[in-house]
Amino acid sequence: MSAPSPTAVLELEQRWAVPGAARPIVLIGAGGIANDAHLPAYRALGLRVAGCFDVDAARAGATAARFGIPRVYPDLAAALGERDAVFDLALPPAALPDVLAALPTGSAVLIQKPFGLDLEQATRLRALCRKQGLVAALNFQLRYAPNMLALRDLVARGALGRIVEADVRVNCNMPWELWPFLRGLPRLELLLHSIHYLDLLRAFLGEPRRVYARSVSHPAAAGLAATRSSVILDYGDDVRCCLSIHHHHAQGPRHQASELRLEGTRGAAIARMGVNLDYPRGRPDALEYACDGADWREVALQGSWFPDAFRGPMCNLQRHLAGEDARLWTSVEDAWHTMALVEACYRSDEQGGTPLPSDPDPRRVVA
Repeated sequence: MSAPSPTAVLELEQRWAVPGAARPIVLIGAGGIANDAHLPAYRALGLRVAGCFDVDAARAGATAARFGIPRVYPDLAAALGERDAVFDLALPPAALPDVLAALPTGSAVLIQKPFGLDLEQATRLRALCRKQGLVAALNFQLRYAPNMLALRDLVARGALGRIVEADVRVNCNMPWELWPFLRGLPRLELLLHSIHYLDLLRAFLGEPRRVYARSVSHPAAAGLAATRSSVILDYGDDVRCCLSIHHHHAQGPRHQASELRLEGTRGAAIARMGVNLDYPRGRPDALEYACDGADWREVALQGSWFPDAFRGPMCNLQRHLAGEDARLWTSVEDAWHTMALVEACYRSDEQGGTPLPSDPDPRRVVA
């Protein structure tokens, strides 16, 4: 594919194609992420949600009323008895083993990230999916955000040339108090937040050779595990790839940032992830690019990460089931490798850096 001229106005892909004949969806878990992202995305697509189940029956009822879902299942067995459905598991990792094991053999399932709490759990969950013959994908939805799909198209067209720089910078004030369940978890920032960026970088650059990582806590987040991270991914001698993630910038919005920058041998692009800025209201996403010395262009986007990216994983899974998409882009097999990358970051953090060499001949200070 020949690269576009620098003056061309590109019509970039921003939406995953919708399935031709969608199956009904059964929602398992009716918490915040389902109400704020999954269900608004499915409603916008016109996908039918046949019913929902939650261990909190009142919460399931409220969700059903809000989105016009016709059935609230009395128990998990009833929910999993729905025929020819796609099961959307909007659940924490601890609940996944029992639910996956209970699914009918050969079921189609979309699993909320992360794929377990560590690589050992991810390996067990993958084995369970294989044993059950599940057609299973992870909801790594940032790949499907309109600006990231457009950036993917831009890279595929060769507009940026060969990528030699990839930089994720987040400097925001995240209200961790919104998620009280985070207290006491041994792993937080890399596993539950930056996993999105690590997965995204894998999608653009493939598997790194090795990682260097440090994740630290913050005095303002007592009781929480590390909430700030610095990560370097090694892609060889002429590619620089790093993440700088800070969730405690409390000095106002002026210098907040939430962006991915890609630079190649022909051009550069910057994608803003607005949801991190003034969370949970967020700001609009953005995408700008420049190539071959031309001025920067801003892409007119068709939505933002939340909730629009949540259309993509379900559409890809449904189309894959119908034979319309050959590849399940965030399959459990691919998701295992994202979990392996997260695990490598934690191992690097635990092993520590290289200490400075000691001075073999220190000078004595004479008083």
